[in-house]
Amino acid sequence: MALLDKLPDGVIVAGPDAIVAQLNQSAACMLDTAPDAAVGRHVRDVLPLDDLQGHHWFDSLRPYDGFAARTRLCEQSWYTPAGVELLITAQLVRDSPRGPVNELVLCVRSAHARARRDRDRSDLVATVAHELRSPLTGVKGFTSTLLTKWDRFSDEQRQLMLETVDSDADRLSRLITELLDAARIDSGRLTLRAAPVDFGALVQRVLDNISAGSGHALQARVADDLPKVWADSDRMAQVVTNLVENALRHGHGVDHVEVRRPYDDRDGLVLEVRDRGPGVPADVRSRVFTRFWKSGERGGSGLGLFIVKGIVDSHGGAVAIGDADTGGARFMVWVPENEPAVLREDSSGW
Repeated sequence: MALLDKLPDGVIVAGPDAIVAQLNQSAACMLDTAPDAAVGRHVRDVLPLDDLQGHHWFDSLRPYDGFAARTRLCEQSWYTPAGVELLITAQLVRDSPRGPVNELVLCVRSAHARARRDRDRSDLVATVAHELRSPLTGVKGFTSTLLTKWDRFSDEQRQLMLETVDSDADRLSRLITELLDAARIDSGRLTLRAAPVDFGALVQRVLDNISAGSGHALQARVADDLPKVWADSDRMAQVVTNLVENALRHGHGVDHVEVRRPYDDRDGLVLEVRDRGPGVPADVRSRVFTRFWKSGERGGSGLGLFIVKGIVDSHGGAVAIGDADTGGARFMVWVPENEPAVLREDSSGW
C-alpha cells in the first residue's frame, strides 16, 4: 500500500466480489473520502461517478458481467457529484481468457491537465484562423469586386487591385510556410540539407533581396577569413530574413548586421543583428522565442523568432538576446563550424 501512495494517479483495487481492497491517497483525495472508509465497500458506492446524461459508470461499463473477452476499460470522462471531471481507466484481471474477473484495478486521473491542453489547442486554432483571415479577406474582397464590377474600373485600378491580391496571396503563402515549419520544429521533424556554406555571402544576398523589396539599403559587415560552416543554406537564409525583418518591423529599423568569429574560444561564427528600437526587456527575453509571442503594435504571425530558434537549435547552434550600444535589441546567433557541438548556456562572451 505504501507503494501505491507514492503514485500521482489514483488507484483502486477491488476483488472478485467488487469489494474495494485497496485505495491509495491520490484516489481518496480526488474522491473526497478516506482510505479506511472506502476499503470494504462496493466499488460502485466508492466511485459515485456519472456521465453528462446521468448514467452511472459501474452500470454503464459493467466490468464484472459485461463482455467476457475484455481485459481493459478504455479511458473515459466521468463526473463526481460536485461536478469535477475525472478520467477513469481499468484493468480486468482474469485467470483465463474468458474467465470471470478476479480483480478490478481502476486508475483515476484528474482531467484538469487535459482541459488545459484542449484550451491551448483552441487558442492555437483561433490564432491561426485570425492570421489567415486577414489576407484572405483582402483576396476575397478584391476578386469579388473585379468579377462583379470589372467594367467600372480603369486598367490602372485593375492593376492595383491585382497587385494587392498578389501581395496578400504571398502573405498567405508565407504564413502557411511558417505554420508548417513551426509544426515540424514542435514534432522534431525539421529536415536539414547540410553543406559547406559561405555565411557572409549568404547574409549579404539576403540583405540585397530585402533591400530590393523594402527600399532600405542594408549592408552587412563581414569579417575577413571566416570559416565555412556546415549548414542548410536555405534554412539559414530563413534565419537571417526573420531576424532582419523583425528588426525592420518591430525594432524601428536595422542598425547593424555583422558576421564575425566568436569572441570566446568557440569555433564557427556569429551573426549579430542590432536594431534601433527600445530593446527587449530582460524579464521577457525567455518568452521571445515561443510560438505566437508578439509585442508592440506592429502585426506579424508571432512565429518568426520561434522558427529562428528551432532552426539554430537543429544546427547545434545557439541564439541569444542582449542590449545594443545604441539602446536597441541585439540578436546573436552562433553557428558551429562543422558538425553540431555541445551548446553552452553562457552567451556573455559572444
